[in-house]
Amino acid sequence: MANAFVRLINKNELPELLLLYKQLNSDDPDLNVDDIQDHWNEIMNDKMMKIIVAEHEGKIVSSCVLVLIRNLTRGARPYGLIENVITDADHRRRGYGQLVLQNAVDFAKDFGCYKVMLMTSSRIEGTHDFYENCGFKKGDKTGYIIKMN
Repeated sequence: MANAFVRLINKNELPELLLLYKQLNSDDPDLNVDDIQDHWNEIMNDKMMKIIVAEHEGKIVSSCVLVLIRNLTRGARPYGLIENVITDADHRRRGYGQLVLQNAVDFAKDFGCYKVMLMTSSRIEGTHDFYENCGFKKGDKTGYIIKMN
């Protein structure tokens, strides 16, 4: 794997993150950075939400979001939820995605989480293999979703 630096996103990197997200959901509407600045500030100030990125040669090449959720079961231990896992198409299969996921899991463990969950809508078997290779197990729980329009 090429050199990579894994870290939390910086506040000024929203435009770069939005470009990466276009590869995740290409049919999403384009967001104007100025229009969502208040929303971005709330995200950046949320101590329970972490946007983790892998940087290679000064460019964000992979990212995931970890949301930490306080809990009153399991000894009042929190749990984590990972969303928006994406690696730039030109940088896939080089370990960047695994790095950001491992960083998210480590962060959740350090926070005291008793588990971390991740769901994918991908039907591509290679995506499922990737998550399993990162330590996630399918079949332990069944996910249900209600999508809001």
